[in-house]
Amino acid sequence: MNPSVLIFDSGVGGLSILSEIRQLLPGLSLHYLMDSAAFPYGLKADDVLMQRIPEVCVQAVRELQPQILVIACNTASTLALPLLRQQLDIPVVGVVPAIKTAAAQAGGGRIGLLATPATINRPYVDQLQQDFAAGCELSRFGSSKLVEWAENYLADGHCPDGLYGHLAPWLNATDAPAHVVLGCTHFPLLRAELSRLWPEVRWIDSGAAIARRVATLSRNVPQDGGTLSCFWTGTQQPAPEAALKYLQNFGPVSRSGCLGADFLIQASESV
Repeated sequence: MNPSVLIFDSGVGGLSILSEIRQLLPGLSLHYLMDSAAFPYGLKADDVLMQRIPEVCVQAVRELQPQILVIACNTASTLALPLLRQQLDIPVVGVVPAIKTAAAQAGGGRIGLLATPATINRPYVDQLQQDFAAGCELSRFGSSKLVEWAENYLADGHCPDGLYGHLAPWLNATDAPAHVVLGCTHFPLLRAELSRLWPEVRWIDSGAAIARRVATLSRNVPQDGGTLSCFWTGTQQPAPEAALKYLQNFGPVSRSGCLGADFLIQASESV
């Protein structure tokens, strides 16, 4: 059996990470898990998520037996990585905004961070700026709308009507950043539209870096033949057709369904 990786997010955002891993390691089998029952995480209290995320991920690891767990969500990474690394005996890879990369490419001056309101206000972003972008001015823009728009864009392929107007006051300003970090894994799903509307901006995310990290941790990966599977939480939601369709761009989806329904229904009662 091919080695496998479990990629976890609250919704479809982690598919941007999955696509990078698939392109780099086509022989690696990938399980994608969405915590649909608790989506969106941005509206949940930190203490609720710090209990729920480890419960769901540990249960999924027990059932799927991956070699590596990727937490493809900035919020989940900042809240649950230490807990998951204590509870699991496999490598756990998290994501952080690619501020270091943006600062290196910009060579000083002004860089931007486009993320959820919760992310831009977290102390770890201040630490990333201090550690890796001390010579840059970091301009932050928090948006919850882009998470919803990314989910919808994956489903219908239509540019969100309000996307330009939402970001124009920030990106069209005279002091607008030329290098912008997509600090939520949902946002790279909108990269084509963002690049069309603001072609002068260099959009930066952490997907390729996460794929390289997974490659470093993986062992005995075949050249090709990796399978794909998709799972979600909660029993009332319909099958996530948009996610399944996206995954089929990388090959047939061998398994899909609600993972560990009895456990996950119980876990979702607190959200």
